[in-house]
Amino acid sequence: MQHRHTLAAVAAGILLTAGIGATIPAGAAHAPSPSSSTPATALVVNARWGGHATFDRLVIDVRGAMPPVTVHPVATLRYDGSGQKVPLAGKYFLEIRLSPAAAHDDAGKSVYQGPRLLKIHLPTLKGVALTGDFEGVVSIGAAFDTKPAYKTFRLHSPERFVVDFAHPVGCRV
Repeated sequence: MQHRHTLAAVAAGILLTAGIGATIPAGAAHAPSPSSSTPATALVVNARWGGHATFDRLVIDVRGAMPPVTVHPVATLRYDGSGQKVPLAGKYFLEIRLSPAAAHDDAGKSVYQGPRLLKIHLPTLKGVALTGDFEGVVSIGAAFDTKPAYKTFRLHSPERFVVDFAHPVGCRV
């Protein structure tokens, strides 16, 4: 009888150990530790632009993994948090939102080195502004004189979010 209890206890231990082992991911023992140079929250560090023969380009540089990004037309650009109107001239505006993201480090110091509010003289893109770094959302606004036709994509190593704005028909740079 004692032998059966010992055997049952050993079997239960084996099953318990096997069950616990099955919950640990296969590569966990050899998984690399998080790098101190890769932030847990994506950091938006710059926004830059350029004019090309048939399009203008806005590039948003990100340190860390690229967060989800949305691009939406808005009637008016407003600063996140305060709701105040962003003083960029234009008839059409796009709001680009990255979340979860920040433009500041854990100590609250800004890591963003791009334009805060800038008038731009390109065929399509007329202005860029950092409109928010608030509650885990970084937003950037873009201004236009004509309704923008645009496409977006991501580039890697380093991480970048790109928006290309087509020039109006008949436009020559």
